[in-house]
Amino acid sequence: MAWDEWERLKSTAADQGSTRMQLNRVPDEREEGAAGGGANGDLTVDHQDLVAVGNSAFKLFEGLGNHGRDAWSSSQTAAKDLTTQEFELGGALHVVQDRWEKSLKTLLDACAHISNHMDFTQNAHAGDEYHIASTVSSIATLDKGFDEGVKR
Repeated sequence: MAWDEWERLKSTAADQGSTRMQLNRVPDEREEGAAGGGANGDLTVDHQDLVAVGNSAFKLFEGLGNHGRDAWSSSQTAAKDLTTQEFELGGALHVVQDRWEKSLKTLLDACAHISNHMDFTQNAHAGDEYHIASTVSSIATLDKGFDEGVKR
């Protein structure tokens, strides 16, 4: 931002009767219009959201894997025929086909990574939930034992 633009913005804010200016901060929750997802303004993600992301990535992976190379054979044949006939377009078509293949591989890898990560995250959280539930359960049992030992 240029200095003159900054001065203009300050002047505009002063003309509108604003007595304070904020930069680089999120409004407090008690302030009107504060953004936030949960009770504390935290981002929350539901289990169903993770499943939907993983499923979408997997479906895209399958679709691209099945149909992403449909034109490969005919493109290669056309590139070879055009090159044989001394058309420069043949070389260009071959370059386009190579770039498509590299991009397709990159996208397939990304979709597989996302899908696998969502599966891993789901399983990791399930393991965490089991561990927490069993720990809390054993603490409750321990507390109950202490309560039984103390007779009043």
